[in-house]
Amino acid sequence: MRRMHTLGVAALCAIVAGLAGIAAALGVFARGDGAFQTVTSVRGVTYEMATSGVYAYNSQRVVAEGVGWDVFTLFVAVPAMLVALPFVARGSFRGRLFAIGLLGYFFYQYIEYSVTWAFGPLFLLFIAIYAASIAGIAWLGVLLARTDIDRHADGRFPGRAFAVVSATLAVLLSMSWFQRIALGLGGDLEAAGLRGETTMVVQALDLGLVVPATLFVAAMAWRRTPAGQVLAAVFAVTAVAMATAIVAMLISAGMVEGAFELPPLVIFGGFVATIGYLGFQTYQMLGRGERPQVAPHPGRTAVASRAA
Repeated sequence: MRRMHTLGVAALCAIVAGLAGIAAALGVFARGDGAFQTVTSVRGVTYEMATSGVYAYNSQRVVAEGVGWDVFTLFVAVPAMLVALPFVARGSFRGRLFAIGLLGYFFYQYIEYSVTWAFGPLFLLFIAIYAASIAGIAWLGVLLARTDIDRHADGRFPGRAFAVVSATLAVLLSMSWFQRIALGLGGDLEAAGLRGETTMVVQALDLGLVVPATLFVAAMAWRRTPAGQVLAAVFAVTAVAMATAIVAMLISAGMVEGAFELPPLVIFGGFVATIGYLGFQTYQMLGRGERPQVAPHPGRTAVASRAA
């Protein structure tokens, strides 16, 4: 039965990777010919709207960002999940943590896609991906709950550094989004980024899900408990994937608009390097609990008994 659960959750992760690969490939290669028209939203904001491809009826800026995100998903996130599948299938502790982190990335990306993009041909696919992702997170979480987590914990876990970096990101993200919300409420809708959208979906998701989750992980990591180390390992994968995707989005948008936003590029690039390094250390430490214990040689045991 345990083996069936292990293979079943690996199959679910493979399905998520396959569906995400299809969605991302369509976003990259079926994005249309770049045609757009200038329109004015019901709120009076003038912007360029894409008129072709799977992301038609969205602003040109949003489409440019989405294509950058899709490129990262297709060529990095999906292959990473495929690499993790054999480890998940054999019940690896670190493999399961890594897979949960990637599923968290896919869940966030496609729940955002399903409620942000203008209604189009990929709508049901987006829903299927984030639904399967949350199911995989729950399934792997149940399997991990049956594991002796204490055996994998390590007292040298860089919990304090991990907590400081994570909390700093949460604060910076909150400040950035509150500033944009204030601009929107003040009437400057273009500066607030409302180019055809009726509300701030990204800000709602980040402030309602990402920031609280980040602060919770930071608090748990600060205490350096076994549970905190596990949460940090999962969060590191999701955070690195999300931050790298944001860098890809900014680069893609900069290429389309001819100007790059350097401050966020530097901030998120630095976060990727820092949290990636701390995450690597964490996985190394957690891996010590997976190393097979070498049984003592019978002859040595007998000698030791006689010596005693």
